[in-house]
Amino acid sequence: MFDWFKKKQPPTTPPSSPECLGLRLGGAFELDDLKLRLIEPDLIIEGASRTQLIKAVGEVQLDEQTRLLRFYTDDDGFIQILTHGPSEADISEVKLYYFYESRPIDSQSQWQHILDNEIVKPNWTLEEYQFNKVWDNTRPVAMTEKTWLENGTVTETDQFVMIYERDTGNGQFEFLLVAGEEKIYRNQAERCLAISTGFDLTPTDFKLIG
Repeated sequence: MFDWFKKKQPPTTPPSSPECLGLRLGGAFELDDLKLRLIEPDLIIEGASRTQLIKAVGEVQLDEQTRLLRFYTDDDGFIQILTHGPSEADISEVKLYYFYESRPIDSQSQWQHILDNEIVKPNWTLEEYQFNKVWDNTRPVAMTEKTWLENGTVTETDQFVMIYERDTGNGQFEFLLVAGEEKIYRNQAERCLAISTGFDLTPTDFKLIG
């Protein structure tokens, strides 16, 4: 028997994706052409698109105050913002990373070997450049990223991370982000080792265009 008088529940809307510095899901920004032309020759990245669309937004809650926000673009990169509170005054760093390589990990033994031996070491060499470990941790830093996609899907990925850096001169540093990533899909673990390189952005290095 139908209960015609049952109160209809309002549809639940999923929480909206985070926004920061005007960056948002579906938005766009433009990188400063002069800045890129000056620094790109010293970086591993090349051919960065000046105009980029934000296709996904990620959030990592590191503790009660501190979180990472990632704005993934259509140019295989992401702006990463480290913030220690709700206002823009709480932001301590902004970086633009580009994905360099993603290696699939097929077996549990291979995954364990990467967690134990590959992610954290005194330095990493990439294209003959040596990057030195930034954090003091002897084990990868564990974090969980919640990601909002344009189609409304929200996913979670466990990440095991270490950061490296090298001095490119002129006060500029290039960063290397090494992350073991694990996502559970249909009760199966999908894993990879993701390698990205990046550099610092200042407020004048990009502008919003959408």
